[in-house]
Amino acid sequence: MSDEPQKLKFESKINPPVFGGAAALIMVLVAYAAIMPEQAAGHFSAIQAAVIANAGWFYVLAVALILLFVSFLGLSRFGDIKLGPDHAEPQFNNKSWFAMLFSAGMGIGLMFFGVAEPVMHFLDPPVGDPGTVQAAQEAMKITFFHWGLHAWAIYAIVALILAFFAYRHGLPLTLRSALYPLIGDRIYGPIGHAVDIFAVLGTVFGVATSLGFGVAQVNAGLSHLFGIPNTTGSQVTIILIITALATVSVVSGLEKGIRRLSELNLILAVGMMTLILLLGPTVLLLQAFVQNTGSYLSEIVSKTFNLYAYDPTDWLGGWTLFYWGWWLSWSPFVGMFIARISRGRTIRQFVLGVLFVPAGFTLAWMTVFGNSAIDLILHQDIPVIGDIISQDSALALFVFLEQYPLSSILSLLAMLMIVVFFVTSADSGSMVVDMLASGGTDHTPVWQRIFWTSLLGIVAIVLLLAGGLSALQTVTIASALPFSIVLMAASYGLYKALQVDLQKKDSQLLANLAPRVTRNPVSWDKRLRTMMQFPRRSHVNRFIDEVVEPAMETVAEELRKQQVNVVVASDEERNRVRFEVHLGEEIDFEYEVRARAYLRPAFVMTEEEADEEEAKYFRAEVHLREGGQDYDIMGWTRDQVLGDILDQYEKHLHFLHVVRE
Repeated sequence: MSDEPQKLKFESKINPPVFGGAAALIMVLVAYAAIMPEQAAGHFSAIQAAVIANAGWFYVLAVALILLFVSFLGLSRFGDIKLGPDHAEPQFNNKSWFAMLFSAGMGIGLMFFGVAEPVMHFLDPPVGDPGTVQAAQEAMKITFFHWGLHAWAIYAIVALILAFFAYRHGLPLTLRSALYPLIGDRIYGPIGHAVDIFAVLGTVFGVATSLGFGVAQVNAGLSHLFGIPNTTGSQVTIILIITALATVSVVSGLEKGIRRLSELNLILAVGMMTLILLLGPTVLLLQAFVQNTGSYLSEIVSKTFNLYAYDPTDWLGGWTLFYWGWWLSWSPFVGMFIARISRGRTIRQFVLGVLFVPAGFTLAWMTVFGNSAIDLILHQDIPVIGDIISQDSALALFVFLEQYPLSSILSLLAMLMIVVFFVTSADSGSMVVDMLASGGTDHTPVWQRIFWTSLLGIVAIVLLLAGGLSALQTVTIASALPFSIVLMAASYGLYKALQVDLQKKDSQLLANLAPRVTRNPVSWDKRLRTMMQFPRRSHVNRFIDEVVEPAMETVAEELRKQQVNVVVASDEERNRVRFEVHLGEEIDFEYEVRARAYLRPAFVMTEEEADEEEAKYFRAEVHLREGGQDYDIMGWTRDQVLGDILDQYEKHLHFLHVVRE
C-alpha cells in the first residue's frame, strides 16, 4: 500500500505517437527557425505568398460557406440535437461559458487591435482618401468584418464537429474525430495520429508566437508607464512570469483555474469598456455602434466575396486573407477548447452562444475603442495617436488612454487585462495540447500539464531571442490551407451524421409497431400506488436485478436462436444493466436501464427530511444509444419491460430501413 502514491505520482496518459511525434517536430522546426531565422522566414514567407496569390479565392469561399453552414445548423431542425446524450446538461452556466468563449477566442486580440486596427484603416484605407469621414466609416466596416461573425463561425464549426462526435458518438475529443465521417475507424491509425500532431503544432506555435509578439505590448506599456527598459531581457522575464501564472492555472484545472480567470477577464473588459464609453463621446459612440452594425450587416455579402479582382491590391493579402488564415490556423485550438466546455447544449443554443454573443461584444468593443480613437484624430485634432500607431502599434492602447481622465488608472487596468488574457490563452492552449497528446482525456497527471505549459514558454523565449517568431507565425498561417480543405470535407460529414440522427428521431415517432398483447394488466389502484411511490436506490436496484435483467435475458435468448449477436451486461457499481444487439456494419441497438437519483418532492417529505441531503428517490430510466429517454419503468411487470424492449428494437430496425433507402 505504501508504494501506491509513488506509482500514481509518475503515471502518464500520453498517446505515444502523438506525444513523441509532436515533441520531435516542435524541436526541429524551432531549431530551424532559431538557427537560421532569415532563411526560415524567407522560405515560409514564399509559401504564404504563394498561398495568398493562388488560393486566396478558396479562403474567401471556404469562410463564406462555413458561416452559411453554421447559421443553417442553428436555424434548422438540426438545432434541436444535443451535443451529447439526450439527457446531458451543460457543465457551465451561461456566464462562465460566455467568459471562457471570449477569453480563449478573441480577448488578447481586442486589447492589441481595438485601437490600432480602426486607426490604421482610417489612415490607410483600401480605397478612397485617408483621414476623411468616409475613411472613418469604411475603417469601422472593415474592422467589424474582420472581427465579426466570420471569425466565430470558423471556431464554431470546428467545435461543433468535435463536440458532436465526441459527446454524442463516444469518439475521442481530439481533432482526428473530425475525420470520422470520411475514414471511419482509421482515425485511430497513422492518419489520426498525423492530424493530432498537426493540431499540436498549430496550437503550440500559434500560442507561442502570440505570446512572443504580445510581450512587446506588455513591455511597451510597462516602459510607457513605469520606465521599465524595453529590452529583450525584460520581455523574457515577462514570458517567464506569464508562463508561471499559466502553469498554476492549468494545474488548478478547468473549473477552478481557467473558468475563474475567464470570468475575471470578462468583468475587467466590461468595466474598461464602460469607463471609456462614459468618459468619451457617449452619445456619438452609441450612435456609431448602431450605424456600424447596420452597415456591417447590409454589406456582409459583398464584403465576404470581395477579392478585388477588378482592382488588384496587396491590401487584401495583408489584411483579410491574413485574418482568415489566422482564424483557420487557430481553430483547432480554440475549437477544441470550445467543444470541451460546451457538452450538453443543443446545437441551436451553441450557435446562438458562440456566433452572436462573443461577436456582439467584440463589435461593441471595437466601436467604443476604435470610434473614440478616430474621433480624437478627426474631430479633436490629436494626430499624435495616428503617428505613434503608424510607428509602433504596440503603444496604441496606452497612447489612446493618455487622452482620458484617470489615464494612470485606466492604463494600469489595461496592463492587468493584457497579462490575464495572456495567461488565459496560455493555460487553455496548454490544456488543449495536453488533451491532444493524451488521446482526448482531460484527466491527466499534473506533470503532463506542466510540461506543455512550460514548452509554450520555452518556445516563445527561444524564438524571441533568435528572431524566429515571424517565420513560425507565417508557416502557421500558411498551414490553414490544407486544414480548410479537410474542414470542408468534415463539415459535409457532420451534415450526413446529423441527417442520420434526425432520421432516427423521425423513425421513432413514425414507426407503426406491432399491437401489444398484455397478459397481466395492471389495475388502476395498483398503478396509482406505483405512481405515488418514491423508491430508494435499493428498491430500484432490486427491480433491475429481478425484473429488468431477466426480461433482457429472455429477449436475448430468443434472438440468439436466430443467430443474432446479443450481449446483456450489468454494472452493479453504477446501478445499470445494458442490452446490446450487435448488427455488424450497421448501427448497433442499445437499451439500458439506469437507477437515477432525484430530490423527493416537498409534499412527501417531513420537515426533518427536507434538510437532509439523502432525501432522494430513484427512477429506473431507459437510455438508448442517443441518451436518456426521460421515462421511468420502475414497477412495470416483466412482460411490460419485454414489450418496451421490443418496441424500441422495432423502432431501431425501422430506422435502419430508412437509412438504407
